[in-house]
Amino acid sequence: MKFSVTKENYTMTADITIIGKDLFIAITGGDNPHIGTITTLTKNIDMQTIRYPSHDGRFHKDDVLAIRVGKIIQPYLPGSCIISAGVHINHISKKQIMVSSQMSQNLGDQISTWLQQTDFDAPAPVYYSDSENPQ
Repeated sequence: MKFSVTKENYTMTADITIIGKDLFIAITGGDNPHIGTITTLTKNIDMQTIRYPSHDGRFHKDDVLAIRVGKIIQPYLPGSCIISAGVHINHISKKQIMVSSQMSQNLGDQISTWLQQTDFDAPAPVYYSDSENPQ
């Protein structure tokens, strides 16, 4: 599944891979898409984020986008979720920075609507009981 939004001469995209009842969401865009941050969450567990160093030694700030999307979709998650985020616009303008928040809000709204309309009917895993062992 793919969602996108375009404002101020750049596009931000959310590519979603369904893995059973879990979701992997890659938010990318701009001139140099990348993996800047990884944010993990479930419906009932708070978000945690890892920020990777950029080429100049500072840490990427793309978690701002991932967290905005995550807060919108969290109540509707069917399982675990990983959001990678990496949007880079060369010589970004103040306007482009300002609309990035609206763009991630828009992506979150699109994904939230899709989550509420999608049936994640995956078989439940089977585990050994305490009295069983693999043979």
